[in-house]
Amino acid sequence: MDEPRRPLPVEDVRPFVPAEDFAVSRRFYEALGWSMVWTDDEGLAMMELGGHRFMLQDHYVRDWAENFMITVVVDDAAVWYRHVISVLTDGDYGGARVAEPRREEWGATVTYVWDPCGVLLHFTQWHDR
Repeated sequence: MDEPRRPLPVEDVRPFVPAEDFAVSRRFYEALGWSMVWTDDEGLAMMELGGHRFMLQDHYVRDWAENFMITVVVDDAAVWYRHVISVLTDGDYGGARVAEPRREEWGATVTYVWDPCGVLLHFTQWHDR
């Protein structure tokens, strides 16, 4: 009989996020509040917000970028909506855009934000959790 498998410890998970124009995407994420904590100056940067990280990379495949999504769990999706509106008003971030917060039938209010190359961010405020 095989022994039951136990999960091995993991310290972090960092997805690689595409960027069509690396400089514009990096400025966009920094304007939203992410900090660049490391870069190799060749098209890879570690971005951090609230202790959570991802790797922004200077690599773009349209189908991949436009189907890539990140959920960011927040206390107030409406506050993030107003923040993103301010960021978009104050800067030039190509095709970046935001939709008004929407209460989803699955129990959350979500502000949907598209980054400059089409990556979809879900600023998600859960209800009754």
